[in-house]
Amino acid sequence: MNTSPWSHQRRAGIADDIDFEIKGQELQFVEIELDPGESAVAEAGALVWKDAAIGMTTVFGDGSGGADGGFMGKLLGAGKRLVTGESLFTTVFTHNGSGKARVAFASPTPGSILPIRLDQLGGTLICQKDSFLAAAKGVSIGVAFQRKVMTGLFGGEGFVMQKLDGDGWVFVQMGGTVVERELRAGEELHVDTGCLAAYTPSVDFDLVTVGGIRTMFSAGEGAFFARLRGPGKVWIQSLPFARLAGRMMAAAGGRGGNRGEGSVLGSFGDFIGGND
Repeated sequence: MNTSPWSHQRRAGIADDIDFEIKGQELQFVEIELDPGESAVAEAGALVWKDAAIGMTTVFGDGSGGADGGFMGKLLGAGKRLVTGESLFTTVFTHNGSGKARVAFASPTPGSILPIRLDQLGGTLICQKDSFLAAAKGVSIGVAFQRKVMTGLFGGEGFVMQKLDGDGWVFVQMGGTVVERELRAGEELHVDTGCLAAYTPSVDFDLVTVGGIRTMFSAGEGAFFARLRGPGKVWIQSLPFARLAGRMMAAAGGRGGNRGEGSVLGSFGDFIGGND
């Protein structure tokens, strides 16, 4: 992804307005510029550097501070993050001084940081459970249960992805090269489960088998495709972290490889993909 210009949009909403710039090519970081009193929230460990005027506060959940922003609301937000495999805590960075101040966050894997303004997508983005990197304070980081997918095998519980709600900027990390597809109503796309990075809620999402038994065991892929049916937007990543890690483990003589990645399916995805 090419370096983005400084971007700033003034609008009415709940999230803080922020300026930002995406820097780098394969190993990117996002530099956010804050006005006095503005805040950004990020995953623990994502910080690269910050100006001294920016203070850090560790909070339960996502720090969105909505109507239920009391203790129970914060506890619920933290619980949702725990379900997606993330830490109970996020870090809020607030500009406590005057003038402009900057803070930078980096993606932990090779790939792209994608800036998305949620109000341009109807207020919601569904993404891989480890995609969230940072956001303007006020964006809610929740859970999306895919109940219709494999309901027989999952006992009706579905599986979990991240759900980002709000009207502000979010920064999601995706592996390798990212492709954005706009699906027309009824248009269908099949994507490797690990390569599905994000999609809008209007997209109908399910799993389909790759074919017969011979195809499953000889094609070198997983047992299922993610089936996406429009209308809506879909983001596809070319290098899921699980695929990169699997190849590295295989090269080092350990177990690994590319068999469906399972990143949207968790450990069960590893099983049906042949990793376990």
